[in-house]
Amino acid sequence: MKLRTFFLAAILVGGFIYLTSVAGWRFRRVFQPLHTSAAPMWSGPAAARAPLSSDEKNNIEIYNTAHLATVNITSVVYEESWFFQLVPRRGIGSGFLIDSEGRILTNHHVIAGEGRQLRDDGQLQVTLPGRDQRRYSAKVVADDTANDLALIQITPRSKLAFLRLGDSEGLQVGQKVLAIGNPFGLQGTLTTGVISSLGRTIEDEGERRLEDMIQTDAAINPGNSGGPLLDSGGSVIGINTAIYGPGGSIGIGFAIPVNRAKTMLAWYQAKGRPRPRLGVDILPVSGDLAEELELPRSGGLLILQVERGSPAYQAGLRGARRSVIVGNYRIPAGGDLIVAIDGQPVEGRDSLSNALSRKRPGESIELTIHRDGRSTKVRVDLG
Repeated sequence: MKLRTFFLAAILVGGFIYLTSVAGWRFRRVFQPLHTSAAPMWSGPAAARAPLSSDEKNNIEIYNTAHLATVNITSVVYEESWFFQLVPRRGIGSGFLIDSEGRILTNHHVIAGEGRQLRDDGQLQVTLPGRDQRRYSAKVVADDTANDLALIQITPRSKLAFLRLGDSEGLQVGQKVLAIGNPFGLQGTLTTGVISSLGRTIEDEGERRLEDMIQTDAAINPGNSGGPLLDSGGSVIGINTAIYGPGGSIGIGFAIPVNRAKTMLAWYQAKGRPRPRLGVDILPVSGDLAEELELPRSGGLLILQVERGSPAYQAGLRGARRSVIVGNYRIPAGGDLIVAIDGQPVEGRDSLSNALSRKRPGESIELTIHRDGRSTKVRVDLG
């Protein structure tokens, strides 16, 4: 019995050795690849390139022009450390050229940081797009802190490409927009989207209210601030300024309407003319909201707050005295409603800033207001 078992085992071992060495057998995978041919799957004639859609062509055309006028801005601001020492802090943002002579529109916080002031002009650097990456020192020539806007100037060695300013008054929710900037220092980045909403009011980290903002889902990230928001014609309709949330884009970004920047530029072009001051915070109201506040349905500019000691305060204008719940919102109420300025009906928030841009300090402005169910005219001597 033992001999038979030994003999059988010897036959099996000998057969195994023969099959694997002499006969050339190989173990194979249980699952074979579907394609056993040596030819690659992509062999054969190449697929024709898909034609560009009209929307893609529009994006490319705008980018090829606009990115040449969008610049990278770096600034050094100084802040106090825990030991009350001034330490430098580098910031990065975007801006865009508005003429061939080197004037650049951007955000105030890009050149100064949140709540801080630029130490001197030598700390502001502008890098132009292109292969040579030319770098220039810049100086601040106009600054509108309340609206987070600034105009800076470089002295280029040649004429530069620039963007044309559009009109932000007739914008519509749903229209296409393009944003160009330097998010996280990545120069010349293009993102696209639509206008998600209009007339938004937000507060930045310094608790500064920015009103009547354009909301967009075009991706805006840190470093995009100060860059252009463009319409499908390539005109600037806004200045990219803020995002919702502490990190990167989640599809909720905000831009300052370009018409507000035009007002600042008008003051600058007046060759040093000081900016007139009224001293009020306003909120556009009309329609159902106006009726809920017991105001004329045609609406106007509701005065929320009057700065103490300001020309508006001295003229007797009134701000909100109470608040009411309208739907799910608490709205300041009881303030004067501005319905006309110098005899012209109010057509939007910019009606007041546009009227002020045509005035000088010491001149007067006539406001037609609705108060306690009656209309009256108030003349204010501007500060």
